[in-house]
Amino acid sequence: MKKLTNRFYQRNDVLQVARELLGMVLVSEKEGKLTSGRIVEVEAYNGITDKASHAWGGRRTARNEVMYAEGGVCYVYLCYGIHHLFNVVTNTKEIPHAVLIRALEPLKGIPIMLQRTGKQKADHTLTRGPGNLSKALGIYIADSGRSLADTELYLADDEFRYHTDTIGSSPRIGVDYAGEDAWLPYRFFVKNNPCVSGAARYNR
Repeated sequence: MKKLTNRFYQRNDVLQVARELLGMVLVSEKEGKLTSGRIVEVEAYNGITDKASHAWGGRRTARNEVMYAEGGVCYVYLCYGIHHLFNVVTNTKEIPHAVLIRALEPLKGIPIMLQRTGKQKADHTLTRGPGNLSKALGIYIADSGRSLADTELYLADDEFRYHTDTIGSSPRIGVDYAGEDAWLPYRFFVKNNPCVSGAARYNR
């Protein structure tokens, strides 16, 4: 299994990067505890022209400044004051593209994930949804800005691939505020995978 290099992240097509993240492995090795999962659902955010993006219109804040870094770092933000949402920053410096990782299929460290989430047994909700997966892998807002070349948190390629026929697309979830951009088909997911989040209407 090989760690993804900056060349993977620093391409200019955020939609291509998002699609190709499906099947990759997100690995957390914090405090000697190894957990990992295969990516089965993502959403792309297309920078300053995308009304659903935190960087729409060139907005820059203390929270989203990391989106303007060179691709290959984490962007983690707090949603509703509770959920830590993990994003991968892509493209080159000053172009704030990002991909939200929405769901994983658990691979390693499931007992640790159960302990972190307070669940009694593993089921499909363990890493379903961006808040759940971050909690299960021990990802927090303090990780924002961390390099994905790091040894504690990274994405890797184990040469597994989903067939193109098994990959679906839809509008993103929870971005109704973005007007017409809310309907852009920037969400990619593995069809019929029980770990994928969202209502049935999003998963066809």
